[in-house]
Amino acid sequence: MIRDRVECTFIDDERIGNALEQGRRYSPAAVRDVLAKSLELHGLDLEELAALLWVDDSELLEEVYAAARKIKETIYGKRLVFFAPLYVSDYCVNNCTYCAYKRDNKYPRRKLTMDEVREEVRAIERMGHKRIALEAGEDPANCNIDYITDVMQTIYDTHCASGSIRRINVNIAATTVDDYRRLKDAGIGTYVLFQETYHRDTYRSVHDGPKADYDWHTTAMDRALVGGIDDVGIGVLFGLYDWRFETVALLQHAHHLDDAHGVGPHTISFPRLRPAAGMSLDEFPHLVSDADFKRIVARLQANSRLPAPGGAIHRHDPVDA
Repeated sequence: MIRDRVECTFIDDERIGNALEQGRRYSPAAVRDVLAKSLELHGLDLEELAALLWVDDSELLEEVYAAARKIKETIYGKRLVFFAPLYVSDYCVNNCTYCAYKRDNKYPRRKLTMDEVREEVRAIERMGHKRIALEAGEDPANCNIDYITDVMQTIYDTHCASGSIRRINVNIAATTVDDYRRLKDAGIGTYVLFQETYHRDTYRSVHDGPKADYDWHTTAMDRALVGGIDDVGIGVLFGLYDWRFETVALLQHAHHLDDAHGVGPHTISFPRLRPAAGMSLDEFPHLVSDADFKRIVARLQANSRLPAPGGAIHRHDPVDA
């Protein structure tokens, strides 16, 4: 049981590197065997996923897309689920190089009052939404857990003629087991936290502030599950480090949660590095093209263990997929 800060040992760089090296050697016939296994809906191991990540032959690539499409429709059908983001506070004590919320960006900061939350929620409800993704920067003084749970209560209590919000997914900074219990008691849907990058050295280089603690951040989902939240969502900010490494590491994280807690991530998110105030994309050498972004989504969709049936895979910017 994880209650305090512990070292993250489940992200194994050597294992990831070995999987990528072995997967790179798969013949087209071996790749087709992997695709056949994926269609049995039992999931893939790290090496098998890595093999799919190296596919660049156009004919074989189409087979990967076809398998991913079939798996998606078998498990989820042709269903789309929409949610509306609600940003409630842009106070932040971190100085992440890729983020416009960084503390070095000097602009008037604010958080919504409860009256403003109600106004925003009514507007969202009038558009027909029933689900909200609650977002906030990290600032314990200006945006603590009391504020977040008050916002959640206000959202659930706000109704208009077109209906009400049925589910609140919460994306806030890594926190304690006790705080996760409070989110559970407040009626959280899914707790979402993006790892940003699983590569330790890169993680250290792009973060400054409380978020720079790799171990605290990476083990957050363990604490959330211990705190009673049985619905969690993970993701990588593609573009900070090599996308093949990140994709295999993401699967390794999901396997850890499933093995340690009996439940894997409900959602997998794919935010991709984009321009923001106070940063330049020229600073980042691992940007992901549209073609590679499409490949990432398809490869993970071909792994039916990620996420668990009934979950969803989320993309965060347009791509022709």
